[in-house]
Amino acid sequence: MRADPRAWGPPVAGIAVALLLAEAASRAEVLPSTYFPPVSRTVVTLAGELGQGALWAAVGHTLQGWALGLGLAAALAIPAGVAIGTSAVRYRACRMLIEFLRPIPSVALIPLAILVYGIGLESKVFLAAFAALWPLLIQTVYGMQDVDPVALDTARVFGLRRSERLTRVVLPSAVPYVATGLRISSTVALILAVTAELVIGSAGLGREINAARAGGATDLMYALIIVTGLVGWGLNGIFSRVERRVLRWHPAHRTVEGSAA
Repeated sequence: MRADPRAWGPPVAGIAVALLLAEAASRAEVLPSTYFPPVSRTVVTLAGELGQGALWAAVGHTLQGWALGLGLAAALAIPAGVAIGTSAVRYRACRMLIEFLRPIPSVALIPLAILVYGIGLESKVFLAAFAALWPLLIQTVYGMQDVDPVALDTARVFGLRRSERLTRVVLPSAVPYVATGLRISSTVALILAVTAELVIGSAGLGREINAARAGGATDLMYALIIVTGLVGWGLNGIFSRVERRVLRWHPAHRTVEGSAA
């Protein structure tokens, strides 16, 4: 199936216009080229870096911290969300604690992370996991609570036990919420992984960006920032594609596919 130009044309045109405006502003010194080099120079630098092993090693370190942080968050948040969301008593007991911990900025825990784990991978994973935990936990809890009462009543009428209602009705109903929570938490985990690399100095793209800034290599700094953005865009695209494939049965995705057709 060929891609519809009407779908990808406007985004590509918007990006091209933004890049041309940034190039013109830098060339005309509207934006000082010392701090905002022309886009063309940044692209040339980026092309040169693509052949360097150091760039891919940094990408690997960042993805390692992201994957471990997101995996740890999922391992904690999904079971906890299922347990909390299936009981009104547990929900009331945990709600205040969740609402207290959830707004704490993960960057505020950087001193604690350094004190406990040092400046290595463990600190990056801790910060990424803490930040990614809350969106996924909240989405899982809401998914467990937002079950069609008619479906539950029908399951009771057919004599399904509590465990069967959980596995056959409640959990399938919560899957779209969990999928959305995973996609949001993936982005949050990447942000915190790069932040840890910038602030703490853990190995990865963030540390390379900071080193380029300290060395006055602004072309390289922006090239690495672009790589970071592309990594985030790629991960979001992967999660969105998997979500559409897994949840093909869900009305929202059926509507999108029908509109595209």
